[in-house]
Amino acid sequence: MSWSAKQYVAFEDERTRPARDLLAAIPTAEARTVVDIGCGPGNSTELLVQRFAQAKVSGLDSSPDMIDAARKRLPQLQFEVAEIDRWADAGPFDVIFANAVLQWLPDHATLLPALAGKLSPGGSLAIQMPDNLNEPSHRLMREVAANGPWAAKLAGAAGQRTDMASASEYFSMLRPHCSRVDVWRTTYHHQLSGGAAGVVEWFKGSGLIPFLKPLSEDERGQYLQEYLAAVAEAYPALADGSVLLPFPRLFIVATR
Repeated sequence: MSWSAKQYVAFEDERTRPARDLLAAIPTAEARTVVDIGCGPGNSTELLVQRFAQAKVSGLDSSPDMIDAARKRLPQLQFEVAEIDRWADAGPFDVIFANAVLQWLPDHATLLPALAGKLSPGGSLAIQMPDNLNEPSHRLMREVAANGPWAAKLAGAAGQRTDMASASEYFSMLRPHCSRVDVWRTTYHHQLSGGAAGVVEWFKGSGLIPFLKPLSEDERGQYLQEYLAAVAEAYPALADGSVLLPFPRLFIVATR
């Protein structure tokens, strides 16, 4: 199992809402060059095109399936398959947009200043990262992984997400390189239909991927069955059968 654009956009409205909020906080009024790093299927890139209509907007992602979807969605733009930590384009860019992607990359103390260095004067680096590793949804992924017959296969799965630094640490990483750094945290409460099954479907498009990818088809089915049972206890269904999924996210807008 790998990154799937189809699975990801099953919750497109909910996943795009933080991107809208991040975009609204960018102080850069006009832009000539805008890049969406970790663009996924192009839902966030589409917002950038609407906001910066006169700019050259491009996108990159490490997943070929995501890039294929983005090209179909926005055929007039340039998209490329690329790893962010190996991205060699020096810019300068007026806006670098990184929505729900940098949590998969290590060494933020090196990466974030390097990205800020690609900004033009007055340009903004806009980042949003899920801050949910300590939420029941992710704690249960690790517990099911550690307590099943697949424990050896999944020993490294949890380490594929980067532990988040504190807000003050992120501020300190970027402030020497930028004139303004804005950091905040928001917890969304997404209403998902289907109860616990809706929670599982959500994370099959993101957080569960490192846990499912190493497993055989039969093992995936068993893992998901055990994870579903645990999620049902942690996230009880509401009267209408839906569930509210609390989802904390960290936002950073750093302007050079």
